[in-house]
Amino acid sequence: MTELWIPLNDVPAEGREFHFTDQSLWTGPMGEFRVPGKVGRKFEARMLITPQDDGFLVSGGFSGSVMLPCGRCAEDFELVVEGDFDSFEEPPGPEESLEDESRLRMTAGQPEFDAAGFLWEQFLLALPESPVCAEDCKGLCPDCGVNRNLAACSCKRDEGDPRLAVLRNLKLS
Repeated sequence: MTELWIPLNDVPAEGREFHFTDQSLWTGPMGEFRVPGKVGRKFEARMLITPQDDGFLVSGGFSGSVMLPCGRCAEDFELVVEGDFDSFEEPPGPEESLEDESRLRMTAGQPEFDAAGFLWEQFLLALPESPVCAEDCKGLCPDCGVNRNLAACSCKRDEGDPRLAVLRNLKLS
């Protein structure tokens, strides 16, 4: 995965803002983790890192879009992915092992922040679990496979057991 460690020893007390436009921060992990899509509108991110007494406050946001297959009809569509974040990051303590997933590390006694890993995590959190091209997408016919948004199919739908028809209109409150 792409790494971008920001040294934090010279961040002033009022904080420092960083801007990220390098698309490899997103395209690299998308390929590595086999995200089924590609970048549409280029991603941009801004991040303000402010030192605190016992860590760093990381705030900002990102935006862009990805071309993904719809979870219902399998047609590619553009999904806008954006989000804001506020996170408090503490440096790892001496008892924490290297396997702990900390976004802060100490290198030669100086703290560094993993901006690429943090932005990738925010990207994943902003993605829907099952992206769809439209809320009213009709999807594919399970029998013949036709895209029901583009054409109607002549497949007969199984309405279930007719003895249970009276229960189809039952409303629970």
